[in-house]
Amino acid sequence: MKYRPPSLGRVFTAVWLGQLVSTLGSGLTGFGLGVWVYQETGSTILLALNMLANILPNLIVSPFAGALVDRWDRRLVMILSDAGAGLSTLLVALLLLSDRLEVWHIYIATASIAAFSAFQWPAYSAATTLLVPKAQLGRASGMVQMGGAISYLISPALSGAMLVTIGLEGIVLVDFATFLFALATLALVRFPKPERSVESEAGRGSLVKEAVLGWKYIRARAGLLGLLCITAGTNFVNSLLGPLMFPLILGMTTPDRLGYMVSIVGVGMLLGTLLMSAWGGPKRRIHGVLFFLILSGASTTLIGLRPSLPMMVAAGFTTMFLMPIVNGSTQAIWQSKVAPDLQGRVFSVRRMVDYSVMPVAYLLAGPLNDKLFEPLLLESSPLADTLGPVMGTGAGRGTGLLLVVAGLLTIVLVLGLGYLNPRVRRIELELPDQVPEEPIKTTSHRSDVA
Repeated sequence: MKYRPPSLGRVFTAVWLGQLVSTLGSGLTGFGLGVWVYQETGSTILLALNMLANILPNLIVSPFAGALVDRWDRRLVMILSDAGAGLSTLLVALLLLSDRLEVWHIYIATASIAAFSAFQWPAYSAATTLLVPKAQLGRASGMVQMGGAISYLISPALSGAMLVTIGLEGIVLVDFATFLFALATLALVRFPKPERSVESEAGRGSLVKEAVLGWKYIRARAGLLGLLCITAGTNFVNSLLGPLMFPLILGMTTPDRLGYMVSIVGVGMLLGTLLMSAWGGPKRRIHGVLFFLILSGASTTLIGLRPSLPMMVAAGFTTMFLMPIVNGSTQAIWQSKVAPDLQGRVFSVRRMVDYSVMPVAYLLAGPLNDKLFEPLLLESSPLADTLGPVMGTGAGRGTGLLLVVAGLLTIVLVLGLGYLNPRVRRIELELPDQVPEEPIKTTSHRSDVA
């Protein structure tokens, strides 16, 4: 008899499907706009500014967005967020069709979509807590990550083909259509309203006071604070290495082979989300975070250890396969340990902290690699005789050393802040669950706004 995972509910499934389609459309547009900016300007700096325009709104808007998400109906917030992002996308399409699109228009549109995302993500995460049984939160998180995995895998190739056939205008209009689909799914469902917790009632007041409550909630719980430090630290390492991977591999092979490698690694991420969607992660979710982060750090070390493309592909595949399990287990812990009516604020603070390390990592990546690590493994360098026989010498080997160090630091970070920290290690035992076993039933078809 085949095993069938328990149902996650019709409401969550409908909302998930709408957001999945919308994520795929956004992936197509993101790739297409990046190509357009680079073709128009030929500048990697201007392309990087577009990445910055995607990050900064999350740092600035997130704390206040979270407070408003907790004040308002989460379904209404998701509708307004998707509508705002869709209109921003439509504006880009209209500028393209009228031949008036400029690079600065792209920056404004990217920042606008990112600002709406700062509302949409905590609303979606907090709503999931109310729609899915507590035991199935890990599976739900795996399903939510599936959109990003599929987008990562197919959006570059599909968007590239669409650029040739229907042009950037067509891609952006397709993206707008996916937003309409997401809005349609939200219009057909209703979300339950969370009960007021003691902390929420005590923290009511100005928007600033309610925004600060999200940070105070985390700080008062050492386990959650330690878990946040771990995820922020590993996010910093991943952001530091991200800009270095393509140059490292292109120094060893051709662009077409790089494309194949990226696709294979993307398959690993997709398979990880499928496993998490069916399995839900280990019963003790903290092991799903810490143990698999350690394995991920070991895989990162292998990527840099030898100038071997097969080893890099295998290690990269493993790393991306493990990340949905880590992220899904992390999300399930936060969703079960934070009061539902405070999750907008708390999750927005999480997002702000995680995003805050990214610009710093991007700025450090180049100088750290070029000025410090690359010279260490040149043929005449001091480490050529000691590490050279193991890692090799020459161009790119210093970058490999940086990956090895980063992987080992990840392992040390997880061991030190995780397994050796009883507050984090025992987080599921010491912090009481804040959500019921089964979802709250929707009793009204009205969208309440507090």
